[in-house]
Amino acid sequence: MVWIPLLLVACAVTAVACARLCRAAVAAGGTGTGTPGEAELTLGEAAFLAGGPRRVTDLALVSMHRARRLLLAHTGWATVVDGSGGDELERAVLGAIGPDGQAPVPRLRPAVAAAPCVRRIEEGLVERGLAVPGAGRREVAAGLRAVRGAFLLTSALAAVSVPLAAEAERAPALAGFALPLTAAGLCWAIGRHPRGRWASHAGQRLLAGLSAEDPLTALATRGPAVLEQELRAALGGP
Repeated sequence: MVWIPLLLVACAVTAVACARLCRAAVAAGGTGTGTPGEAELTLGEAAFLAGGPRRVTDLALVSMHRARRLLLAHTGWATVVDGSGGDELERAVLGAIGPDGQAPVPRLRPAVAAAPCVRRIEEGLVERGLAVPGAGRREVAAGLRAVRGAFLLTSALAAVSVPLAAEAERAPALAGFALPLTAAGLCWAIGRHPRGRWASHAGQRLLAGLSAEDPLTALATRGPAVLEQELRAALGGP
């Protein structure tokens, strides 16, 4: 019966980890009451809520590529075609590329993500109750790590306990360990959803009300998976 104490340990650790993640997720969701009819989102704001600064960068790169201001090659390099004018975000992209007029996309992402205009997008969304504040994201990340640890611990305890159990007890032992494993796995999977990381509940409702008929809106809300293969390759996707 050695598996029973180990199962109790696994259940206790999993319960604590899942409760921590749930509390962090509820707190991060905010109290904003925005609904699809009450506010409008710019493309940059929608991209941030759906995928954070990385999605904002991808949106800017593809938008400039379609406007023939930038060339995105399938090799993963961005080349400036027209370096004049543009909005703040486009100027941030051009500044990240630098005077050489060419740079790899992976090098651009952190530079653009740290640009003041992207921070202002985040601050405005947080102020309106549509985005999760940085502290909330850190709490959720800590909760995810705890749940991941609980999942791995439970897996290890199950791997040790089940073979040691009497043959007649192995089925109950497997069923018992399946409960904390399932709970931790579900919490982990749900908590890792990108919209839950960046958008509050109100922000998620606004995102759900956006139409994806426009290609750039689809990119902002659904990510590079909606792009043609060459552009996906340029952005580092499959």
